[in-house]
Amino acid sequence: MGTYFADKVIWITGASSGIGEELCKQLDRQQARLILSARSKDKLEDLSQRLSPNNHLVLPLDLANSSSFDEAVEQVIAKFGRIDILINNGGLSQRATALETSLAVDRQIMEINYFGNVALTKAVLPFMRKQGGGQFIVMSSIAGKFGFYLRSAYSASKHALHGFYESLALEEADHDIFVTMVCPGKINTNISVHALNASGQQHGVLDHNQETGMPVDQCVQQILKATERKSKEVLIGNKEILAVYIKRFLPKLFWKIIKNQSAT
Repeated sequence: MGTYFADKVIWITGASSGIGEELCKQLDRQQARLILSARSKDKLEDLSQRLSPNNHLVLPLDLANSSSFDEAVEQVIAKFGRIDILINNGGLSQRATALETSLAVDRQIMEINYFGNVALTKAVLPFMRKQGGGQFIVMSSIAGKFGFYLRSAYSASKHALHGFYESLALEEADHDIFVTMVCPGKINTNISVHALNASGQQHGVLDHNQETGMPVDQCVQQILKATERKSKEVLIGNKEILAVYIKRFLPKLFWKIIKNQSAT
């Protein structure tokens, strides 16, 4: 990977656990200057103690509270003077049927996964324009490529991200601003533990699909390779990512296969 990330100012949301935490660790080893964001200041502070000193900023952020984003961006610019890469990783998943899920939970998932994500990008974008370029790395999912059991709102929020960021990528290409859509499959993180059930409470279970998924360090290595290459999209996982290609080229076979897959 060379020195691509060295001295780059990289903002990571959802930094306190899972893919976000591992991104921080690997980018720190590559001498990036990091902004660590998530809701829990305590978890961020704990992570910061395990990273290189004086090379990052702990910046608690709630993606459901977009009114705070402009001030957060100003804090980052005041410390580092620029934002080279924004990794929109923060979000939450779902484990409930569409019938059982309240509309309030649908709105909560969309507010965090889509509107919060987009609002932070819109707050950062003018600064990237001014500095002459930048990158947005957007954490979607293979559920952003097709719907799946117990994921109706989650899948909808991820589908929406593709529509927004594919448009943004076209609009900003002449300004040297690049977008990479990251679509992980089954990754060994605690995403299912924090997923919302029908009433908006935590699912609280590490699902088999996550427990047996790709190790998170391997996932992050692939994300960073795609970032360096400025790939438009990257699918990450094991054999489950083949479903994206099967749906595209053999849709009848896809629907026969997908209906027999375990939701958890």
